[in-house]
Amino acid sequence: IFRKMNFSSRNRRSIRITAKTENFEKYNRLLFYTTPPNEEIALEEFERFAIDRLKVLREVENVNIRFKRGTADYEEKMRKILKDFMPHYFDTFSGDSSLIVRQDKLEEERKQLEYSIAECRKDSISHFILRLAFSRSEDLRRWFLTQEMDLFRFRFQLESNENINSFLKQNKLLFDPIDKETKMKIKEKLRDSMFNVELHHVMDTEFYKVPFTDVLDLVRSRKVFICKGFAYVPQQELVSIIIGIYRTQLSLALAITSRKLPYLEEDTRLLPILKNLSNTYVGESFDAKKTSDGEKLELASIDESSKISFPLCMRNLHEGLRKEHHLKHNGRLQLGLFVKAAGLTLDEALQYWRTEFTKNMDVEKFEKQYAYNIRHSYGKEGKRANYTPYSCLKIITSNPPGAGDYHGCPFKYSDADILQRRLQTYKIPNDAVNEIIDLVKHQHYQIACAKYFEVTHKSGEGTATINHPNQYFVESKRFLNGGIKTSTQVKPKIESKDSVVSSKSLSVSNFENKSKDDEYGLDDDMDIL
Repeated sequence: IFRKMNFSSRNRRSIRITAKTENFEKYNRLLFYTTPPNEEIALEEFERFAIDRLKVLREVENVNIRFKRGTADYEEKMRKILKDFMPHYFDTFSGDSSLIVRQDKLEEERKQLEYSIAECRKDSISHFILRLAFSRSEDLRRWFLTQEMDLFRFRFQLESNENINSFLKQNKLLFDPIDKETKMKIKEKLRDSMFNVELHHVMDTEFYKVPFTDVLDLVRSRKVFICKGFAYVPQQELVSIIIGIYRTQLSLALAITSRKLPYLEEDTRLLPILKNLSNTYVGESFDAKKTSDGEKLELASIDESSKISFPLCMRNLHEGLRKEHHLKHNGRLQLGLFVKAAGLTLDEALQYWRTEFTKNMDVEKFEKQYAYNIRHSYGKEGKRANYTPYSCLKIITSNPPGAGDYHGCPFKYSDADILQRRLQTYKIPNDAVNEIIDLVKHQHYQIACAKYFEVTHKSGEGTATINHPNQYFVESKRFLNGGIKTSTQVKPKIESKDSVVSSKSLSVSNFENKSKDDEYGLDDDMDIL
């Protein structure tokens, strides 16, 4: 994709992205992304654009899993994604979709257009960054291709006739709309090819005359009128043709990009970002200090809370602790950081663990072997770092549980029969159990967790997806408190499987000096994926 990535020095905070082709002369809201960007961009902006695009694609994936395309719920959720992440898409302009600032524009409209140009620039650059990041394997390419297709399809369907015609012209797609005279002659035939529409709707709809061999799927489903070897495709179905063309182009571009990746191997700052993007957690970080009183975990009621407000992974750990009076290292980390972020103070956490562990050992042994780790996780020992709780992505992708372990994601690691029996033990209705098991079989673990939330809280739709155990806990508390959301602002946190990338350091952290922190399995990367 990118022909060169020039760095004048190792500490340079920007990157020049250049391409063989010329840069865009126009910015459009609807793109095939055929022209790579050709400009200098700060590394911080490079990373931020990539993360924002990844958020969009993951939301698109969630909507497609949960809702059938074409339904009102699907459209509502997809519109919300665009409004949240691409608000410029709902701007209105005079003329076509080319966002060109003209001198005769009023100041307010000029500022709006400048903002939209900036957003279209971000749209283009972020696509190409993720194209780089997701071209490393067949599975990643397939995922990226699927989400980009779904995003493009919905954006295309929102565009006006004028903007679509401008897009077709720009991309040299010779699908000319039929003239009004032709439409009048065959309007009844066109109406019959559409489902339950009036003639006035036919006259308001653009139709395109294309060889029927280009739209065999529409012919097969009887959605087009055919005459003399040509199909008359209504605008809302034109997307089928465009998507096919876009899929072919993007698939080829991803394959070419994958062969160019070795050129990036020498860059030690950019490569970690690209490698880690596919496993990046892009949600909120959770800190007990930022949690309101009504959303905090109380030690006195922790057993009750575990049954209502803990996600299945944390409920499993808590019940394992109560049963065994002990948890192995990974289980202690996963549960310990969760209850810390949920609101337990250091003294309460020590009491929580001490109460169970001392049923199998004396207090002296607990204080000597386990209390240090607990104090360390609260930033009171060692490097005094403020460790954050594990996200769903970290739990799903790292440290699979072995014999005697209780950590990990039950939706991923539990045998289907065991998971089914456990859900039934928790009084989950059979139809919901079957739906959860089906989601698990298709590897939609976080959606299965969201379904578990919906059923246990009788919340109807609940939350779109679960990205973090503490998100689950907070959403549960809010629901139980009457759905009142606090004004607490939680800073977004970027986590990756191998490194935490920031504007200050874009390389994987190295720890050369061993210390007691390493001995106890606690280090500065404890909160990364």
